[in-house]
Amino acid sequence: MIATTSTIDELIRNKNPFAGHIVVRPQQIWGKSYPDVSSINAHASDAVFNAVEQIRQGKRETVGITMTAEKGLGKSHIISRIRHRLQAENTALFIYMGKYDNLNQIKSQFLQTVASSLRAFGSQDLMQWQEIAAALINEAKKCNYTPRQYINGYPNLLKNSPRIIDDLTEAVLKIKPEITNPYIIRAILWTLSNPHAQYATYWLSGLEITQIQADSLGLPNSKNDDKEAEALSNVRQILDITSNYKVPVICFDELDIADISDTGFTAPQIVANLVKDLYNSLKRGVLLLSMYPETWNEQIRTLPQADAVIDRLASEKSDRQPIALNYLNSDNVLALVQAWLKDFYQDNQENPPHPLYPFDENKLKELGKGRPTLRSVLKWCADNFVINTPIINNGGKIDKNSIDTESEPIITPHPVKAYFDNELSNVEASIDSLMEEATTISDAIWLAFVSLVDKTVEEIAIEAIEDLSGIETGASGDRFIDFKVIGNNRKVRIGVSVVQKDGRFIGAALDRLIDYKRFDLTRGCLVRSKTISPNAALARERLRVLLQDKGGEWVGFQSQDVKALLAIYFVWYNSESYELTEEQVFDFIEQQQLAINNPLIREILSDPSGQEPDNLTDDELPMRIPQSISIADNIQLTL
Repeated sequence: MIATTSTIDELIRNKNPFAGHIVVRPQQIWGKSYPDVSSINAHASDAVFNAVEQIRQGKRETVGITMTAEKGLGKSHIISRIRHRLQAENTALFIYMGKYDNLNQIKSQFLQTVASSLRAFGSQDLMQWQEIAAALINEAKKCNYTPRQYINGYPNLLKNSPRIIDDLTEAVLKIKPEITNPYIIRAILWTLSNPHAQYATYWLSGLEITQIQADSLGLPNSKNDDKEAEALSNVRQILDITSNYKVPVICFDELDIADISDTGFTAPQIVANLVKDLYNSLKRGVLLLSMYPETWNEQIRTLPQADAVIDRLASEKSDRQPIALNYLNSDNVLALVQAWLKDFYQDNQENPPHPLYPFDENKLKELGKGRPTLRSVLKWCADNFVINTPIINNGGKIDKNSIDTESEPIITPHPVKAYFDNELSNVEASIDSLMEEATTISDAIWLAFVSLVDKTVEEIAIEAIEDLSGIETGASGDRFIDFKVIGNNRKVRIGVSVVQKDGRFIGAALDRLIDYKRFDLTRGCLVRSKTISPNAALARERLRVLLQDKGGEWVGFQSQDVKALLAIYFVWYNSESYELTEEQVFDFIEQQQLAINNPLIREILSDPSGQEPDNLTDDELPMRIPQSISIADNIQLTL
């Protein structure tokens, strides 16, 4: 039986499948994506799929593809389509870069992106790193075990053969003599051991691990002062290793930002030169960039030696031009809306009166005649997803029973709410990785404090938030002190530093945080969710000075303390795409009391206790091999 009003109209009053979902975020690229109509701009995604197939067949080695399109036309939707099809077909490894926090350290950031991307699940619901590790062992030892069999069998191997990682590393290096850094192989092999995988991939990112972790894994922390050269060398070796088994598809998205490096080049120009270097050095791979047409014309084509760059960024086409995305037409609009509604009604187990309900087909066709962008269509649907759309019966007449004249007035939600709810869902899905992103956490805390200017919290009348992030940074571009909270007629000046890294960086950050005179502070505040190793003598001494001599504070936090702050920060960061104003975002923060009632924010402002917090995670806990192995895990591997 087809419903007319009742349950479906009640569903529409309470849920809007389009609201807050008009922009593709990295979470949709890696996880569950929005409904896709593969025929829309199929020429762009097909170019990537064809390139992968040509490389797999040995007809090409490396292919560069650049997509250009106006804002909202669907560039990230295309990338999401590519990722999900490659995952389903198990034909390639997917690497995605959409953030460029430090253009001066682009190679180090790219290495971190590669390591992070390969942590994502591949076709077998395992990390792509683990698929590579299994392939390496199978080739070296002439075996045919699956990645899952290796993971299940590793506890026994490590328990019965303590030198197994050494032996496997040596075996792999015999068939990969071109690998100059044997520790890369060692770290990849460790990813098959669940207790060690997190630390191994962290090391593969080029980041420091604690000495206990380094000793356990047999992986030395780098002493090389030239982090950029080392990062590029390591990333080339990693990509060469992966390309022996699957074609790496490397996507550079969200390039149209205004940031400029110390050398005077923009983000698209810095990335274009990086892609040129990768094109020249990779054995096999597809390099995909997406940008606005004006970015291509005004920034890429004006580069020094632009022809050499363009030859590599658009090698897929004989005319060396980017692939332009098309605007939507009426058929595209109908197909897109129907796909979204089909998912919506299926998820809610409803059978609508017609596939486009509650929209009118003629209105959607009219919308398509204006050559809209994909984003503008979804925005229109979000704004017009309401009941009381008359249903046309088979006789061509309006079904009067379909018009609900007794509905309660619909209360319009805050314009930010749907976007906040969506971002909060994204944050919860990726909170483990976000907890390692100190810069992102710091930016979220900064935004919360900016929203509190001219308010009094914990007896501090907040007057201004001063950005200190650009004053001094570490070798890898990380910030030592993020910002300063100024209040009570400048009698209160709190320097805030969010530090999640270990190693030398925590000591260097604390060194700045206790230098009250240089940074004009009355209090230093370390924000950190992890313990500081007892073996880090210099950092521990500086911490003692901060807490006991300087009257500073160490504020610990857990994931629930930052989820809402991160979600609203992402809304604010993407507010232009969401067509929201900054005033609307701040109004929502105040209405929901996201900042003023946040325990982390209040703790930063409260009187220091002089004690280390007790709500910390301990990365120094030894990585133990499970002593109790289930029957399912008790797999005997013959290597």
